[in-house]
Amino acid sequence: MEIDRVDGRTPNQLRPLACSRSILNRAHGSANWSQGETKVLAAVYGPKAGTKKNENPEKACIEVIWKPKTGQIGKPEKEYETILKRTLQSICLLTVNPNTTTSVIVQVVNDDGALLPCAINAACAALVDAGIPLKNLAVAICCCLTDSGYVILDPNKLEEQKMKAFVYLVFPNSILSVLPEGSSQIGGEPMEHGVITSVTHGVMSVDDYLHCLQRGRAASAKLSDFLRRNLQSHSPGDLSKAG
Repeated sequence: MEIDRVDGRTPNQLRPLACSRSILNRAHGSANWSQGETKVLAAVYGPKAGTKKNENPEKACIEVIWKPKTGQIGKPEKEYETILKRTLQSICLLTVNPNTTTSVIVQVVNDDGALLPCAINAACAALVDAGIPLKNLAVAICCCLTDSGYVILDPNKLEEQKMKAFVYLVFPNSILSVLPEGSSQIGGEPMEHGVITSVTHGVMSVDDYLHCLQRGRAASAKLSDFLRRNLQSHSPGDLSKAG
């Protein structure tokens, strides 16, 4: 039995994807990412000399600033900042530009569900646009669990509000194509494998989580293909920045 979705999509079907880069003149890198009606603009400034307080000066520092569509930043947005910062730190080569700070500004343009994964995808594309050295690209997806036990991917806002639980998953998009054959390290740092970030809201069983993980990983291949095609169509040389 297939679950009926409001917009007619199948459980595994993602919303239409769109990404444009280099759209802000004063930023070192920028990207506008949309999944359906959810739209996020990310801008990258830096690296600039010096690190923030309590940061390791022997490594590069990533600063994330979340700007909601309207109003002041609250507890959910602070949580988004923390998750996004940890995710970006795990994919960036922090040893290349020690004692510097790269600021990533995330501006919510419209929230129609799966906002954090959309923001992570936008930030990753903006980092590439800015030429920030990366261990690997990353793609994010939201997997939801319905009350009846079905898993659906990339929910809109209405679906998200009705879900029993959901999980945000971030997977590495391997850049082996631009690395020496057999290499398992980039700049002395190991590449990410498996899951980079996993954040669960609500209650789900281990089996349900593993089901979400399986479905999310399959969908991440589609996101990875889209991201890679977008980078290549923008400028063939941009992929080398990710290495």
